[in-house]
Amino acid sequence: MKKFKFGEIKLKKVDPQQLTDRVLLLNLYITQGLTLIIGLIWILFQKRNPIQVLNFPENVQFVAWGLGLAGVMLIVDFFLTYIVPEDSMDDGGINEMLFRNRPVWHIVLIAAVVSVCEELLFRGAIQHAFGPYWTSILFAVIHIRYLRHWVPTGWVFLSSYGLGYIYIQSGTLWAPILCHFFIDLFSGLVIRYRRKS
Repeated sequence: MKKFKFGEIKLKKVDPQQLTDRVLLLNLYITQGLTLIIGLIWILFQKRNPIQVLNFPENVQFVAWGLGLAGVMLIVDFFLTYIVPEDSMDDGGINEMLFRNRPVWHIVLIAAVVSVCEELLFRGAIQHAFGPYWTSILFAVIHIRYLRHWVPTGWVFLSSYGLGYIYIQSGTLWAPILCHFFIDLFSGLVIRYRRKS
């Protein structure tokens, strides 16, 4: 039996156009599953109860925080698309591939899964340990497809900081989850129904 050596692992850059739809979805759901597991474990190591972290608030004020920030973020994003050159905002075509031919129910599902998993890890676990600033830096770094350009990287950082802010102000994780869900849902639907130029 041949011995496995970590030094033999080779990473190579993959052109997004080489990915099949199945591989793209598999990658999405595996990474979100890992994000959820890491978030839950981290919260448990903090001696906190994940169920309490995800407790649904009695006060619906979190809806105003979540949708308010989502509205601001969509307006800023709209202006960025007209001010910043298109190639500077390019994510390598991943979002286009993910949402272009996806049925609406699946876009809703993706937005829900991503918002819950990422917010549980980043706002629920990491922000509790390091605060919103360092959490936002890490959040920007893991969105690696944007790192080639400073504008989308900066925008991801500011968006993350905003999510951290509304988490603090609302006192519930459901405010950033709602905001994240709405942004991803809206963006996915825009890509899905946008006319090709």
